[in-house]
Amino acid sequence: MKSVRDKFASYHPVINFTFFIVAIVCGMILLHPAFLAASVLLSMLYYLTARGWQGWKFVGGMIPLLLVLSLMNPVFNTYGEHVLFRYAGGRPYTLEALCYGAALGAMMVSVLMWFACYNAVMTSDKFLYLFGKMAPSVTLILTMVLRLVPSYKNKVTQLNGARHCIGKGTDTGDKKERMEHSMVLLSTLTSWALEGSVITADSMRSRGYGCGKRTTFSIYRFENRDKVLLAVMILLASLVVFCGIHDAASVTYTPQLSIQSWQNSYTKAGLMAYIAFLAIPSAVNIWEEARWLNLKSKI
Repeated sequence: MKSVRDKFASYHPVINFTFFIVAIVCGMILLHPAFLAASVLLSMLYYLTARGWQGWKFVGGMIPLLLVLSLMNPVFNTYGEHVLFRYAGGRPYTLEALCYGAALGAMMVSVLMWFACYNAVMTSDKFLYLFGKMAPSVTLILTMVLRLVPSYKNKVTQLNGARHCIGKGTDTGDKKERMEHSMVLLSTLTSWALEGSVITADSMRSRGYGCGKRTTFSIYRFENRDKVLLAVMILLASLVVFCGIHDAASVTYTPQLSIQSWQNSYTKAGLMAYIAFLAIPSAVNIWEEARWLNLKSKI
């Protein structure tokens, strides 16, 4: 469900989709510590500006995940020259593997955060608007698949609540009984999903879906603010790509730790452009919130 606080979501779907594609792809490719830190912090900032205090629970859950991924990597990866300590009969726990684990953890956290923001902003109608004309069947299938997770989650909560009232919830009884109750719940959910898919297919067929050329209706208009913001995004993204081609984010973690110098001009320019690009949604939300508070103060 989209938060009413998220002003960036009110921009044209092309703006939203372009931003998230660049943010997610760069978050997976740019493994330089500075770029990773920018991606993690700004993704969390955007999530908090969009969700408010409700977002702290999800953001707080990312911190233990980052620590676990960082600390566990040296257990499986022993490459590296600097041994911090040894365990289990001399198995090395290396600094290089720890840094690589931190980088992988930061990448995972940033991508998860951006996907969480994407899920809140890119609703099914926006996705259909962008790709409905090019591939209507594929777009419809993807839209239906993406809505299955929240739909199943709500249905599981509803079914489990009803069964809990008669003493057959998934948390009721001993271990064997809880397993039986869970299997019954899973069977009921599967039957409901199959029945729903048949009803949906019959409904679409009766309405003539796929029988002819489709017409579409859209409430989205590409306004001047969208044009300006898209131009800024393209400029910043192009600068990040240009600096990346010139090894602005060059880094090697194993077997030797080698990080591009902070004094490199391409690194500085690329990092500044990257920060400016990722800060766009948060800046939009903060700016609009400040304007609203200012207007309220004048009433």
